[in-house]
Amino acid sequence: MSDMKEDFLEKDTAVDSAENEKPEAATTVQDTNIEDIKEQNTDNSHKEEVTEPIADNPKEESMADFNIVSLHKGQKVKGKIIRVTDDELIVNVEYKSDGIVSKDEILLEEDKPLSEVFHEGDEIEVEVVQVNDGEGNVILSQKKLAKDQAWKYIEDAYRTGIEVIGTAKEVVKGGLLANIKGFSAFVPASQLSLRYVPDLNTFIGQKLRLKILEIDKKRNRAVASQKAILEAEEAEKKRQVWENIQEGQRLTGEVKRLTNFGAFVDIGGVDGLIHISDLSWGHIKSPKQVVSEGQKVEVVVLSVDKENNKISLGYKQTLPHPWDNIEQKYPAGQIFQGKVVRITTFGAFVELEPGVDGLVHISQISDKRINKVEDVLKTGNIVSVKVLEVKPEEKRISLSIKEAAPKQEEPQKEEEESPFIKEEMTVSLSEFFPDQNKTE
Repeated sequence: MSDMKEDFLEKDTAVDSAENEKPEAATTVQDTNIEDIKEQNTDNSHKEEVTEPIADNPKEESMADFNIVSLHKGQKVKGKIIRVTDDELIVNVEYKSDGIVSKDEILLEEDKPLSEVFHEGDEIEVEVVQVNDGEGNVILSQKKLAKDQAWKYIEDAYRTGIEVIGTAKEVVKGGLLANIKGFSAFVPASQLSLRYVPDLNTFIGQKLRLKILEIDKKRNRAVASQKAILEAEEAEKKRQVWENIQEGQRLTGEVKRLTNFGAFVDIGGVDGLIHISDLSWGHIKSPKQVVSEGQKVEVVVLSVDKENNKISLGYKQTLPHPWDNIEQKYPAGQIFQGKVVRITTFGAFVELEPGVDGLVHISQISDKRINKVEDVLKTGNIVSVKVLEVKPEEKRISLSIKEAAPKQEEPQKEEEESPFIKEEMTVSLSEFFPDQNKTE
């Protein structure tokens, strides 16, 4: 800076010297004889004598090239950053001294070091706060201009309804503050998500997609909503689903909610219902036996009711039908394991696999005569059954429990012995010959 000032003073001195020499040149012309002047070619030689020294003066040329701007307080200027420190920016604004922008006079979109946001050679627009701070420095500010630009951006977004990006930076009463180009906008808690969020701190540091709902220029106040953006997207997704959905269509969805009667599946912004009867080919008591919340599933569109906004979906329809090739899977005469799933007065139904039940008639339950099926079987019993007959066209299988039971051989009866052999002799000979036993 001192070199620039010395050079500037030298050029001022050169200008003063040139101006001091001009009267002497004029006096010389006046002292010259009038007749001698008439004899000379005044259009050529006199002009050369006056103008050539000025044109050949190198100091005159550099003075013209040295452009120093004038500054005043409140002026907006563009400059080039020549140095970046942790606390300030040094900016060349083409003035006789460089400008200083302190960190306090800089509005940052994010809380980052100056060296990460600004670099040497970058162009920056600033406002003159003070032309001379007493030490010859120009004091500049970027904050006011940045705030004005940020506010204009927010006003344009409010007017046009376009989406803006903000960073959640602080939780306050009733919501949080989002940083939009260095400007704080309030986002109510109810406008953050499509669903209730118990802890707003989970948003801190996240990028938010916002729509400006309200602005107050006097207070520089703005209210924004992310929910409005998300709702608009959901509405568009639903419109496209209802426009393109057809019966028989196969779709991939996510199980969102389970009830006693079925499962609700999100198929792209619209929920469809899989009734419990369409979840499995077999008998189930709860949808939890087949699917769980959050699970990705492939479904078939069974019916569409656009007037009532209802879609029926099928899950089991995407799986192989259990009665396909049933005769090969369960040939007559073979024995299989099954579960008793239903009891009637005339027999019991046994599940061989989900979707395939066979009937065990009451006469095929036991070799003994039974009056009630419940006396022998209960729902849930695992039993061995023998396939008696398969009728695929009628989806009927006849089974037998007693035929599946191993045949037990009857024990052989021992030959009956003579009662006289088994009977012990309890009478003595003396009882038959009493006289011979007497002594003479």
